[in-house]
Amino acid sequence: MSSESYLEALEVEAKFAVDEATAVPDLTQLTAAESLSEPAHHSLSAIYHDTADLRLTRAKITLRRRTGGKDDGWHIKLPADIGRTELHAPLGDADTPPEQLLSAVRAIVRDEPLIPIAQVDNKRMEVNILNADGVAIAEFCDDHVTAESFLPGGQQTTWREWEVELTSAVNETLGGAALLHEATSLLLNEGAREAEFPSKLATALGDSVNDAPAPPHMDTSVFEQLAPDSPVRVVVEALRAQRNKLVDHDPKVRLDEPDSVHQMRVATREMRSLLSTFEGILDQSQVRPLEAELKQLADLLGAARDAEVIEERLLTQLDADDSGMVDPIAAEHIRSTMRRKYERAHKRIVKALDSPRYVQLLDDVDALLATPPLSGTEDGSPADILFEHLSAAYAKVLTRLERATDAAPTWQDRAESLHDVRKAVKKLRYCAVAAQASDLDTKKLTKACAKAQDILGEYQDSVATRQRLDKLTARARRHGEDTFTYGMLYQHEIERGDKALKKYPKALAKVQKAFKKLGPKKD
Repeated sequence: MSSESYLEALEVEAKFAVDEATAVPDLTQLTAAESLSEPAHHSLSAIYHDTADLRLTRAKITLRRRTGGKDDGWHIKLPADIGRTELHAPLGDADTPPEQLLSAVRAIVRDEPLIPIAQVDNKRMEVNILNADGVAIAEFCDDHVTAESFLPGGQQTTWREWEVELTSAVNETLGGAALLHEATSLLLNEGAREAEFPSKLATALGDSVNDAPAPPHMDTSVFEQLAPDSPVRVVVEALRAQRNKLVDHDPKVRLDEPDSVHQMRVATREMRSLLSTFEGILDQSQVRPLEAELKQLADLLGAARDAEVIEERLLTQLDADDSGMVDPIAAEHIRSTMRRKYERAHKRIVKALDSPRYVQLLDDVDALLATPPLSGTEDGSPADILFEHLSAAYAKVLTRLERATDAAPTWQDRAESLHDVRKAVKKLRYCAVAAQASDLDTKKLTKACAKAQDILGEYQDSVATRQRLDKLTARARRHGEDTFTYGMLYQHEIERGDKALKKYPKALAKVQKAFKKLGPKKD
């Protein structure tokens, strides 16, 4: 999704319910408030859209087309770590949301048609709170709202509410947080109440949401019939958690938010590992095609993530160097090359996320969760069955460890073998996390695997960075450029990799110790 096709902003606000007779308090009482702007009055009218089964609303996402005020247009509001992320596109067609906004919620809406679900009309008075420099630090809104739910059983409702929204000057600062906290105290003391609903849409819909059909991914009728300690239930719960993580990070990946590619890749890989590790619990003939699709997605995410990691490592070294020996031409080439590599990889990801193939993958995952393909070949207690699969995953770790010990003496061969060890440890960790829902106490094993995985991951990142430096150095030589800077960085990566390797035997020993203490509880 091109950033040129929409505007993006962070929304950090607090909402309050208030009676009609309550007077607006003097906002200059706030510590950071020096003065107020002249009040502005707007008549706003918004039509909210969603699928018939309210996929956006259930995900705490709103999509609306609003006229009046200073930001006419289509808006999507997405949950964020702080507040909400708002995307804005021009008004365009009254009935069809812009495709550039819909792509941000493709993983949730998929191919379902969107329909109007509510109308919210609002008579608004707004005023800016200004600091001593005359900069707007917050916006206060006094809203008189009339709304109607278009859902079956929906009604028309009216209410009054206040909003305090931080501006971009302070919305990610400690000062902004303090301002919002102080404003909340002031308004509550002056007769406001904490809002019952988080948004105007939620207030407008009220109880009418209860009659809407549930989307496919919420169908748990088969799941609920499984025993609480059933191995299938344990695996499906773990898969569902990663499915939700993948879908949650989809819009963040499209917006290129920090760490989003990494988290989506983790979710995709963990789903693959769960499907392959628990062979015998789920029918492999039905899950293998899904594994293949997840691998294809994980590979795309991996290319971007690897470029991101290498870029971060190299730029950190360049920024920290105070020797005065770094060649500025080499440094700029490294920066520009790694940035281009990541941006190209990210564009390929977004293209894949916009494809019918990706939507089908998500539908297939939801179908598996709704109706798990049981193998019917497992005998024994749930804990025994899960321990058997854990044992198989652990055996792979030992096999890979033995191969790494016997690997050829070149560092490239050893690196490849240790990468295989890391992948086996990672799969064992995923299996251990899933098994925590049973009688198996796998917390220590999970922790030991995570530590070993981090250490081997640090080594693997060093290897990947050295391999990239080899290519960058070769290019510099071809152009007759100085290669000393590349050599400095290469040597630093050798040292980082060696430091990680010194920790790895102890970390693997802890994995072995944790597994040996593990076993199903005996009656």
